Amino acid sequence: MTDIHKIRNFCIVAHIDHGKSTLADRILELTGTVSKRDLREQYLDSNALERERGITIKAKAVAMRYQGYELNLIDTPGHVDFNYEVSRSLAACEGAILLVDATQGVQAQTVANYLLALDGGLTLLSSLNKIDMQTAQIEESLLEMENSLGIPKDEVFRVSGKLGQGVEELLQAVIDKVPPPTGAADAPLQALVFDSQFNEYRGVVAYVRIFNGRVRRGDRIRFVGSGTQHEVEYVGIFTPHMKEVGELTAGQVGYLMANIKSIRDVRVGDTVAPAGGVSVPALPGYKEPLPVVFCGFFPTGDTDFEELKKALERLSLNDSSFKFQAETSEALGFGYRCGFLGLLHMEIIQERLEREEGVELIQTAPSVTYEIVARTEHGRAVLRVDNPAKLPDDSLLEEWREPVVRASLIVPTESIGAIMSLCEGRRGTYEKTEYISPTRVILTYKLPFAEIVYDFYDRLKSLTRGYGTLDYRFIGYETSDLTRLRILVGGQEVDALSVIFHRETAEQKGRRILRVLRKEIPRQMFEVALQAAIGKKVIAREDISALAKNVTAKCYGGDISRKRKLWEKQKEGKKRMKAVGRVEIPQEAFMAVLRGAEED
Repeated sequence: MTDIHKIRNFCIVAHIDHGKSTLADRILELTGTVSKRDLREQYLDSNALERERGITIKAKAVAMRYQGYELNLIDTPGHVDFNYEVSRSLAACEGAILLVDATQGVQAQTVANYLLALDGGLTLLSSLNKIDMQTAQIEESLLEMENSLGIPKDEVFRVSGKLGQGVEELLQAVIDKVPPPTGAADAPLQALVFDSQFNEYRGVVAYVRIFNGRVRRGDRIRFVGSGTQHEVEYVGIFTPHMKEVGELTAGQVGYLMANIKSIRDVRVGDTVAPAGGVSVPALPGYKEPLPVVFCGFFPTGDTDFEELKKALERLSLNDSSFKFQAETSEALGFGYRCGFLGLLHMEIIQERLEREEGVELIQTAPSVTYEIVARTEHGRAVLRVDNPAKLPDDSLLEEWREPVVRASLIVPTESIGAIMSLCEGRRGTYEKTEYISPTRVILTYKLPFAEIVYDFYDRLKSLTRGYGTLDYRFIGYETSDLTRLRILVGGQEVDALSVIFHRETAEQKGRRILRVLRKEIPRQMFEVALQAAIGKKVIAREDISALAKNVTAKCYGGDISRKRKLWEKQKEGKKRMKAVGRVEIPQEAFMAVLRGAEED
């Protein structure tokens, strides 16, 4: 049994790509947890997508032994989409290493994670990484940390995660400054579930931080939130591979398996308590991550609906923040409406479905959740809509409300004008400007979430030559002049192409969608009309001309009336075709509309 005073639980938080996983590699090497021979870059990033993209998607836990202490490190993601992974990791720790990249300085997620750690009451150790780089701006970065975060220069550790320089001093500071966990090993069991994953052979693996008591094989436990009871089959720690131990006691971080068949029975943020009549208060968990971006996934090619359903279920076992439910589309048939934490999260899920599960998909344009006030048979009601196709009739709509975020943009001073124009072009409301150094500022804007969900981040990066960063927080719903844009192909509405836009920009965006469709839909034997409409009013139209067979090729000379007769016959045939013909819209057209909606 480990003495609780010899345990330190800490995590590393930083902006994306500031070197968290590389620093974790050096810590693993320094503590001898992983031998130099077995160590590879970003050791804790085990998922193929994480390694390929060079980003952390899932938080990882690892227990290390160093100078007689047990150090539990949790490596966290840096991208804004995976902020919920950071919040759950902070709930399991007493300390955090805040990492800043010396070549990039303080970034938007640095500020957000710093505030998250402060709110969680964690002891913060600030460090400046990548000091070995030729492009490192050490003094400027220290000045930014002092101005924007209020951290004095002499309290910042200077490290190089690549070379291992200063890592030993940082680890010593974790032992000296991070307080040991509080809790009693002889009290009733009280543990926080901070993550979970699904194991094909053993069921759900719950990642837990023990706050009080102890848990060992054979114990009967109860999940306070869901009320389900189970018998513990295995307990263990991560070294970083799963290693079974006799018991986990107060202060430790590890895992437990109890033959739990469904991940729905284990809610992240839930409290584990002893089964039976012992009353244990629930630990202050954190809010369930709410999906903010929605899109439809429909099977195509050789994939059928059942195959897609099984693939989504398998994927959701390892990602509790990903939500889905069945839906039907007139144009695309049976599929699923899926909810994500952001566009990167959506991209990752789509890629994993295609790679790991081998399914072929059509993905509809992403949309955000709107609130509408509509008249119903029981009076006025506020409805939440994440799919434009499910909106009630326009005549019943009284008010539209759209989600609004507060965005913090850290940009170079020479890009201020361009970024302000970008924000104002996206219906943003300016709030304030803060200088964090003579060359960089934080701009704060209130923006409609729908305006930043597509290509805002890409535009920000291009306008600031890669130096701009973005962080945003959802602040609520506000009334706005929105409308549903309907797309009709050959007189038939294609619900998968319906989009909600601001009334001012609807016509311009409708024309853009029609231009894209005109290029992508193959020509038919009859003329096809493409229309964009608001309610019953058509606001834009493009035509795809018919393929024409030369029916008079066999007529050599002779009377013109013979040719006219053949042309009339052809015209009648095309009219008949148009009446019964269906226009097949290829997947490329849906994807092109999605890409077209992202381009300015």
